Amino acid sequence: MASSSLYKRQQQTQQTNETPISPKSSSNAQPRSIISFFTPTGLFILLTLILVFGVFLNPWMNDTLMPSGLFSRGGSVSKWKDYTLSEAVNFVGGGRNGSVTGTVIVCAVSSPYLPFLSNWLISISRFKHQEKVLVIAEDYKTLFLVNQRWPGHAVLIPPAPDLQSAHKFGSQGFFNFTSRRPRHLLHILELGYNVMYNDVDMVWLADPFTYLKGKHDVYFTDDMTAIKPLDHSNALPPPGKKGRTYICSCMIFLRPTPGAKLVMKKWIEELQDQPWSKKAKANDQPGFNWALNKTAGQVDLYLLPQAAFPSGGLYFKNKTWVEDTKGKHAIIHNNYIVGFEKKIQRFRDFGLWLVDEHSDESPLGKL
Repeated sequence: MASSSLYKRQQQTQQTNETPISPKSSSNAQPRSIISFFTPTGLFILLTLILVFGVFLNPWMNDTLMPSGLFSRGGSVSKWKDYTLSEAVNFVGGGRNGSVTGTVIVCAVSSPYLPFLSNWLISISRFKHQEKVLVIAEDYKTLFLVNQRWPGHAVLIPPAPDLQSAHKFGSQGFFNFTSRRPRHLLHILELGYNVMYNDVDMVWLADPFTYLKGKHDVYFTDDMTAIKPLDHSNALPPPGKKGRTYICSCMIFLRPTPGAKLVMKKWIEELQDQPWSKKAKANDQPGFNWALNKTAGQVDLYLLPQAAFPSGGLYFKNKTWVEDTKGKHAIIHNNYIVGFEKKIQRFRDFGLWLVDEHSDESPLGKL
């Protein structure tokens, strides 16, 4: 197409210009000879022009005409601002029909937590699941950095500020950050994909998909520190002192079923009914527990084994239990501690801060 249109333009130029094309300077008054493009010299000039135009036009064509251009060389800034959740999910999902190949692994990250994101990705890469990861960026710095280094794997869902600080647990910023989660997860379910959500202060020590037994709607983990027997029930635990369970909202697996969608919708309602205030410094987890408790009779729920998915309050504080359950751990959650640097130091103390020596294993490279 490029050579044909170029040839037509050159033919039109010959017909409309009174002065014939000449290889000599226009100041030369000697009679000018016309170069035919069907001579060896003419064909050489034509091919050279096509090559030059191809080099300069190719990036433009990739960005404006070719879908694959969105993922080449990180894509343009404007492209990533317009990148939708549906496009991102279809890019990383790679399948449908409720199979593991139709699974998206989701995290939500603001720029202060990029080191944790990289650490988490290293652990996932060791089990060959990194291509299923979708980073929901909570600021534009994260969106652009991830897609520059790992095109297509980050999306920003407006509204989001241009810059964020690391939010402390219990703060209004933390609530605003986490309360968006069920909407994102519901959207992915509506697209027909399985979705696993992880906080990025986690590390994978084994493949968690091997623990997703059966075809239940919602899989989750207990956030309690009390030790359970290895063969404990997979049913939703009974409510505690506050009238609700104490399930962690930081590791969830959902199948695209009516039951899972019902839980997400109920979670959204609970967060709307219990907004953050200075008096009641809410977070997203109580809302998730109320949603589970209120839909338990309608939804097929599954509690994952404690030995494989322990809370940070158990794994990092009970050496005897860790030794007794050695080889059974799948995902370690670095919770029950507040503070960015404190989390990093605890990971280092337990040999789980992988970015120090294994940054080359992260899809993002060294940050």
